[in-house]
Amino acid sequence: MSKLGLWGLKKSPWVYHLAAAPCNNCDIEILELLTPRFDVERFGVVLVGSPRHADALLVTGVINRKSLPRVLEVYEQAAKPCLVICIGTCTGDKHIFRNSYNAVGPYDKHLPVHAFIPGCPPRPEAMLLGVVKALGKL
Repeated sequence: MSKLGLWGLKKSPWVYHLAAAPCNNCDIEILELLTPRFDVERFGVVLVGSPRHADALLVTGVINRKSLPRVLEVYEQAAKPCLVICIGTCTGDKHIFRNSYNAVGPYDKHLPVHAFIPGCPPRPEAMLLGVVKALGKL
């Protein structure tokens, strides 16, 4: 990717929200980022409806046997380079689902994860900081 393309990606990342078996607490906090109080769009971050248009994937929920193929499929559809940002404690260590027979492990076992944002659910300020730090890895 050219220097101009990377500059544009850092200044205006488009994100796709991928909910893979979440409890919806993190999803509600992600939607709060779009409200006038936090207004994430002033930083150029736009929530898009297709992974083909996304520069980053915001992933929530514990990954299980049924959602793993779909998550991998969505990651393959995303344009590269694609940042993977895991939101919530469930994405990193399975949290309350750690003894579940159906959970297949943390996301970094299956995808190249660029940032983990811990919390159950994490605050919108923490999500903003995590996205900025992930963009710094480009």
